[in-house]
Amino acid sequence: MTKSTLYLVPTPIGNLEDITLRAIRILKEVDYIYAEDTRTSGVLLKHYEIKNNLRSYHKFNEKTKCNEIISLLLEGKNIAIISDAGSPGISDPSNIVIKEIINNPDYLETISITPLPGATAIIPALTASGLNTDNFIMLGFLPSKQKDKDALLTKVKELNMPVCFYEAPHRLEKFLNELRLYFNNADIAIAREISKKFESWHRGKLDDLILNITDINIKGEFVIIALPEQLDQHIDETKLILKLYKEKYNDSSISKASKMIANETGIAKNKVYEMLLCIKNS
Repeated sequence: MTKSTLYLVPTPIGNLEDITLRAIRILKEVDYIYAEDTRTSGVLLKHYEIKNNLRSYHKFNEKTKCNEIISLLLEGKNIAIISDAGSPGISDPSNIVIKEIINNPDYLETISITPLPGATAIIPALTASGLNTDNFIMLGFLPSKQKDKDALLTKVKELNMPVCFYEAPHRLEKFLNELRLYFNNADIAIAREISKKFESWHRGKLDDLILNITDINIKGEFVIIALPEQLDQHIDETKLILKLYKEKYNDSSISKASKMIANETGIAKNKVYEMLLCIKNS
């Protein structure tokens, strides 16, 4: 039985030349192209003289379009899905139709899912970060709820490997200051506008980048690669807690200071609290 194919086609994240020959061929050959934003995708298709049936597929019509795409595939049509930039299926609506097909054995008998390799922001950011990238973890945008964010960063701060984030420009300064509470004075690389005209890089220690935040042009799209600083476990904890309390938190209540120091050092909060109480009383 001849299967129809759903192609997941990456598109350039900036420079229009960052597209594969195979991707161009597929976009010309399929019966339909579903795009996150037809206006943005229209520029790319026009650049490569691709004239095809272009339809919209975004978060506001994802449910109805999911059914439409599957119906066309079951009719034997071949379809390509593209996002505004990078690979579809990550933080965009195409993930829904992919799950729907995979979770239905009947669909898989007649539909193939074929992902194409292509442009992405994470890999260039990693390779030019200057950090050891034998292993890494990708978090993307952090959760909006503080308790979810706290749980996630508390878990990954113990990993001795680079952690990759996406962040919007207007939240960058706040993000870096939050990261400091968990990753200590981490080694960090900030990539801005990768593959675009105003691509720029900032590398160094987290404290230095926070101190010189005005050197960073707060516009565009940011990828942040951070290697958490692992504090020496043999450092005398009492001296460390006393040092941080005197330098940074002596104007705060013991409870608040305990939480902040616990986040920064990884020492249990109740242990920090008891030590601070002893220091205060003495």
